Amino acid sequence: MLYCVTQSPPGSAPLQHAPVETGLHARVLDHLGTDICSGEVTAGSVLSIEDLVDRYQVSRSVIREVLRVLASMGLIETRRRVGIMIQSAEAWKVFDPQVIRWRLASDGRMAQMRSITELRTAVEPHAAWLAAERIGNDEASELVGLAGKMWAAGKAGDEARFLDLDIDFHRRVLAASGNEMFAKLQLIVAEVLAGRHHYHLMPHYPDEQALQLHADVAQAIQRRDGERARKAMVGIMEQGFAEMKSMWERIAEPGEA
Repeated sequence: MLYCVTQSPPGSAPLQHAPVETGLHARVLDHLGTDICSGEVTAGSVLSIEDLVDRYQVSRSVIREVLRVLASMGLIETRRRVGIMIQSAEAWKVFDPQVIRWRLASDGRMAQMRSITELRTAVEPHAAWLAAERIGNDEASELVGLAGKMWAAGKAGDEARFLDLDIDFHRRVLAASGNEMFAKLQLIVAEVLAGRHHYHLMPHYPDEQALQLHADVAQAIQRRDGERARKAMVGIMEQGFAEMKSMWERIAEPGEA
């Protein structure tokens, strides 16, 4: 299923993973984008509008619109007298949430997870450190309360609720950093957290240490202890990657159901 992340947080305006607009355009875009990001259609391959019209049995206008979107993401380039050329991954706009979604749907899922986790490890601990200095008192109290709700949802095994709360927690920390560029990473963080959930790379019951680390981040930010907040956020990043790696290795074992 193709889904996207909306930008509203849980609570009065829940942050959801809503379906992308359906229809011919969405179907063709999703299929071709996934094929390119998975390597099914290799870099350097040349396509034509006529071939795509025949392949997907849609109008030329639908194909042109799909190609326009893919070009805006750096996945293709139209060359005169050549055709539509598939670009190598180096040209892709790797921060685009839809590109991330397609890469997560491919066999390169763990490489994409690793890449984003490394990015998060570089940014989110510093965001937590800044948040401890810049967050408002009310926002800090809400963050502590949110960590408590995460604890309850995790202990109850309510995966959908925990996912929404987890996304909101990290969104709030990034926003509270006061750095507008950090805040813009919230959609990327949401995609990788949703991807972990969608591809069963998250335990049904979150590890108690992970729950405690979220509480530690929130409490440290509330107490204006930036260094403690930073260290706890590093712990969250390390814990998350360890969970993904161990679960993926179990899933990949021969004979594993």
